[in-house]
Amino acid sequence: MTDFAGPFTSEDEAAVEAQLGRASRGVHAVGHRCPCGNPDVVVTEPRLPNGTPFPTIYYLTCPRVNSAIGTLEASGLMREMQDRLGTDEELAAAYRAAHEAYLRDRAEVGAAHDLEVPEIEGISAGGMPDRVKCIHVLVAHALAAGPGVNPLGDEAVELLGEWWKKGPCV
Repeated sequence: MTDFAGPFTSEDEAAVEAQLGRASRGVHAVGHRCPCGNPDVVVTEPRLPNGTPFPTIYYLTCPRVNSAIGTLEASGLMREMQDRLGTDEELAAAYRAAHEAYLRDRAEVGAAHDLEVPEIEGISAGGMPDRVKCIHVLVAHALAAGPGVNPLGDEAVELLGEWWKKGPCV
């Protein structure tokens, strides 16, 4: 399992609430911390407290990086990545491995909370393993899991540059 960035403290909860403009839901841990110190990825339980299945275990919270990713998506990056998945067998295999790693991590978080969520079994996020439909999810996975786990997430992180350079987002 991914070695998460730490427990979700009351200070983290306040920062995430300010980032999202709403209360956080079903947070298990901090998945990654921005160099400014705030969480930028949280790890969510596979079932939210209200009972809703939630396949997105790695949830990007930083509004600055979310905005930058929106610009990447608008540039046609998802289509370019999708096209490469269809022609690059090595990339497709690595992306499938990222999907499997995502599922393993979610299963471990679910087990830690005694949660089984059959409604989302085999479903990861971001379009994995065959499509690219959300760069936000791929970046969140890449940041939380570290380099080398999600190849398309790693590429997007590289393209983002230093989103934190202006200081904390909140």
